[in-house]
Amino acid sequence: MTQNKTILWIVACSVLFLCGTFAFSQEPTVTPPSNATAVDTPNDDGSSITITWDAAPEDSGIIGYVILRNSDAGEFEVIAAELKADATLYKDSKVIKGKTHAYIVRAVYENETLVDSVQTAAVKAKGQWFHTGKIALFLAMLLFSAAILWNIYHARSGKEVFIRRIPGLEAVEEAIGRATEMGRSILYILGLGDVDNVATIASMTILGQVARRTADYETPLRVPCRDPVVLNVVREMVKTSYLDEGRPDAYNEDDIFFLTNEQFAYAAGVNGIMIREKPAAIFLQGQFFAESLLMAETGNSIGAIQIAGTDSEHQLPFFIAACDYTLIGEELYAATAYLSKDPMFLGSLRGQDWGKLVIFAGIIIGVSLEFFGINWITTLLQRVS
Repeated sequence: MTQNKTILWIVACSVLFLCGTFAFSQEPTVTPPSNATAVDTPNDDGSSITITWDAAPEDSGIIGYVILRNSDAGEFEVIAAELKADATLYKDSKVIKGKTHAYIVRAVYENETLVDSVQTAAVKAKGQWFHTGKIALFLAMLLFSAAILWNIYHARSGKEVFIRRIPGLEAVEEAIGRATEMGRSILYILGLGDVDNVATIASMTILGQVARRTADYETPLRVPCRDPVVLNVVREMVKTSYLDEGRPDAYNEDDIFFLTNEQFAYAAGVNGIMIREKPAAIFLQGQFFAESLLMAETGNSIGAIQIAGTDSEHQLPFFIAACDYTLIGEELYAATAYLSKDPMFLGSLRGQDWGKLVIFAGIIIGVSLEFFGINWITTLLQRVS
């Protein structure tokens, strides 16, 4: 009896051992990625296709994915390798326009087994005319444009358009009048920006308005330039201003001249002109860098009235300290409308201010709603960005 029990125990242990060995020796079940699809990426210029597939279970043994592509039913080639195991999307941004592409998603298992998905349908990338996710931004642009057009119409109708007082621009007449009374010149410095720089363009438009007044008063206007292209544009602008005022004979081309295109050599040349000619008024308008304080301090030392303006925030403290008046940031861009009183410029300026008020109100409302857990404004802005 005891012998039979022993035999039974031996047989039972053997069976359990063999079953365990068989279970541990089984390879993990491998399955191909499911629901692999390829679609033309929406709201793009036709340069990409998006491939998606279902996520694999955590215990599937997949360690990554490989994406293969063919063009016009040709051979498949690898276009992306070593995608993470939790990946379910890949955007192919190197498609060949005009050709159809099909894709295979290849799963890579821990034991280096490779399993391919079913080939996707062939897809051709196409560009879209409109980005449907930015309709809100498009509507905002239309409203902003309508506000500018309405304000231009309002200004042209002869109604008064209020613009807040800017002391630096009100001092332009005083500076030109002072130079005229003293019989001394006006020095206008455009800064170091190129002709495509926004601050330089704004400075040139201000120069055009200053030139109109110097033409009326017959006051010498000196403009040293550091860029040959800026030089030619400025000469034409000043010449046109003198012609519009009926004083083409008062225009002197030699007063607008090229100095040098080197930063500190230009600053040294301008400082030399200040010390030798001692202009009564100096305008520093445009883009400036480390040379700003050198020129502003030299102008201050000769007793000239100085009106500066720049959108370079790092140079504003130097101008504020050394100049009589300083146009800060957007005041430089508003100067043309302020000086010319042209209805087109006034209406545009007022319309832009309306847009800024709406944006500012949106920021305040959005921040306030976030405190109460309402984030639809934040979601909208993220969608259109």
